Amino acid sequence: MIGRAKQGNTMPDPILKICDAALAGRALSAVEALELTPLLSSRLPALMAAAGLIAGPERFTCGIINAKSGRCTEDCAFCAQSRYHKTNTPVYPLVTREALLGRARELAGRGVTRMGIVTSGAGPSREDFARICAAARQIRQEVDIELCASLGALSPDKAQQLKEAGFSSYHHNLETARSFYPSICGTHDYQVRCDTVLRAREAGLRVCSGGLFGLGESWAQRIELAQTLQEMQVDSIPVNFLMPIPGTGTESAKPLDAAEGLGILALLRLMHPERDIVICGGRASTLGAWDRLGLLSCANGMMVGDYLTEKGSPFERDLALTRDLAALDRGTHAAG
Repeated sequence: MIGRAKQGNTMPDPILKICDAALAGRALSAVEALELTPLLSSRLPALMAAAGLIAGPERFTCGIINAKSGRCTEDCAFCAQSRYHKTNTPVYPLVTREALLGRARELAGRGVTRMGIVTSGAGPSREDFARICAAARQIRQEVDIELCASLGALSPDKAQQLKEAGFSSYHHNLETARSFYPSICGTHDYQVRCDTVLRAREAGLRVCSGGLFGLGESWAQRIELAQTLQEMQVDSIPVNFLMPIPGTGTESAKPLDAAEGLGILALLRLMHPERDIVICGGRASTLGAWDRLGLLSCANGMMVGDYLTEKGSPFERDLALTRDLAALDRGTHAAG
């Protein structure tokens, strides 16, 4: 049974405390979350069960297109597209409108509800930005799919233009905690990322902002990031697990194991009970078959198909997984 205290122990079980918070829909504070980290190795099943008590938002799937690849001027240690690294990542300019439209049709045809248009670099040129907006208008007219842009740093004017072009969301990860950020990037300040998130919100766009875990950050820094996301009131939190890529600054990093990945997901759900938690890059390599547990108890969103520069899980497996989860949801609702 979750959190049953040993006989004679008068100390309250912290798992019972978070269960009460979960049932009440109350977000855990950073202080409360930090208190739980010593329990992650010994009480992970109970922690996952507590996270599973939160109803959370409806399930959805999303997919992306790497619309412009390589030669990024930033030095993010993990990125295969940075010009500071020597990788085998393809380099190409902005793809055609037909390619963007085709990808939208492909994803929608597979039942995917959201598509992200992603470009490398600090931000697209004026010409590329105009082409992206024009493509978005056509996609919204012809394809039943929501659009999310991930185009680097954002000005207030560009945020408004994206909104008017038909984008409903803007994606811009903070990547990690402010205290750890200088360890992974030296070409721009953390505040630039925060400002972009705030500008997207001010323009009326949903904000999709999360992090990449496994860079060497501590649990305290993971919770620091989660607290920042609380304060910024982001709508959706993409969770990426590092996939070490040869030629990057993190090529020798050891990937996280499934238990640590599940612990991250559980704490994020407990700290963000009403937000989308989306499992994205590194799902297969870190969680493996345990992604089902993460999706059942913590995350309500999943990126399907390939990632920016790496292969993702096969579409057929992911579609079968979404069907299984939908069936479980229907059974739960019927039982309720």
